[in-house]
Amino acid sequence: MNSADAIIQFRDVSYSLPNGRVILQNLTLEARHGEILVLLGRSGSGKTTALKLVNRLQELSAGEIRVNAQPVGEWDVIKLRRHIGYAIQEVGLFPHFTIERNIGLVPTLENWPKERIGKRVEDLLRLVGLNPDIASRYPHQLSGGQRQRVGVARALAADPPILLMDEPFGALDPLTRSDLQREFLSLQQKLQKTVMFVTHDLHEAILLGTRIALLEEGRLVAINNPGEFLKSPEPLIAKYVQAFGSFESMRGTR
Repeated sequence: MNSADAIIQFRDVSYSLPNGRVILQNLTLEARHGEILVLLGRSGSGKTTALKLVNRLQELSAGEIRVNAQPVGEWDVIKLRRHIGYAIQEVGLFPHFTIERNIGLVPTLENWPKERIGKRVEDLLRLVGLNPDIASRYPHQLSGGQRQRVGVARALAADPPILLMDEPFGALDPLTRSDLQREFLSLQQKLQKTVMFVTHDLHEAILLGTRIALLEEGRLVAINNPGEFLKSPEPLIAKYVQAFGSFESMRGTR
């Protein structure tokens, strides 16, 4: 692959708070067509901020971000966000909406016919491993794992080419989390979206990532495929491997 495959491009991107605190500094990377680019790092490393800059939930302080070769500042912000699916750890479902209304929100805003929305909701529920019968229920009537699946279905509802995922499985119990990680990987192999995926968990990064970008204090430390990442001499990577387990056990997650 080369830069021609890039769907999302960061070029010397910086972001600072109004009080002057630097969150991201001179970040340069790209997410390529059909890959899962994992942003790995500790709390406060700038991972979530990087995602929010892509869909303009926050505005960059310096540098440039391009989506499909177009600077994000030149996109109509509504069109940009509808071009990008967004899934977060807290799910963010509307509690007073049924599951069908939650999943069908963006297609409804896009004026899809009612019958098409109903069919899309049914297909997506099956795709994420849920029975379409739950479409009439409300979020509080579902388990945490079910709500997270609905969150992924909602992110996919209008078939966006890009997914931003901010620790989407982080609040789940270990078994449910493991199941959803593997199901998402299988789903991605079918759909081939361009995904930026935030996590602080090295096991999750190794399992899901096509490439892993390690951030620390707002800077890019290293970026590589999982095998090369684990063998990197970079001291911070060695600390991660030591904290999460041996090289052999990590390699076995792929």
